[in-house]
Amino acid sequence: MLQELHRIFLGDQSLGFMAEVLFRTCIIYFYTLALMRWIGGRSVAQLSIVEFLLVIAIGSAVGDSLFYPDVPLLPAMAAIFLVVVFNKLVDQLILRSDRLTRILEGAPQIVVTDGEMHDQKLKKQGISRSELFMKLRDKGVTDISDVRFAVLEPNGVLSVLTHTRKEQAAGLGLFHPPAIPHAELPEDVRKSLDL
Repeated sequence: MLQELHRIFLGDQSLGFMAEVLFRTCIIYFYTLALMRWIGGRSVAQLSIVEFLLVIAIGSAVGDSLFYPDVPLLPAMAAIFLVVVFNKLVDQLILRSDRLTRILEGAPQIVVTDGEMHDQKLKKQGISRSELFMKLRDKGVTDISDVRFAVLEPNGVLSVLTHTRKEQAAGLGLFHPPAIPHAELPEDVRKSLDL
């Protein structure tokens, strides 16, 4: 039984290997943190495709070096460094070329114009109407006719420019079925929407 627990928790390693894991983790963590500070950071919601690839590549290199005894630290640190340098180079190329930016990160797409949804662009971006409505509600929009332009940015964020009340026409309310059943709305929201 004791041997089975040893196998489950430590595998072929001795208890002393835990000290090595701690040592490896400290080195790799602070090394990677210093490199990430060097390249700058954004929240996950704002990551471009290139930055997302960076996170995946670094995650793989970091993870392997933490607890595999046959993965030496220096090659892992070199791999992490090279991934960061490649990312810096790609960032510099993107800053110098709009065309390369569109190729690597994509281009913004206008998905709503004057309250009218562009279904083909939504479909091309893999966004359903209900997901668009959710993103619009998140921006405080209650009626699609309020929207002058809605732009789906390459990082998935929706930018919204609304009409003033004078410019607004009747449109599709985003709280109407099938978006959200009236009964599920709080009483104060139903009153403000005259539902």
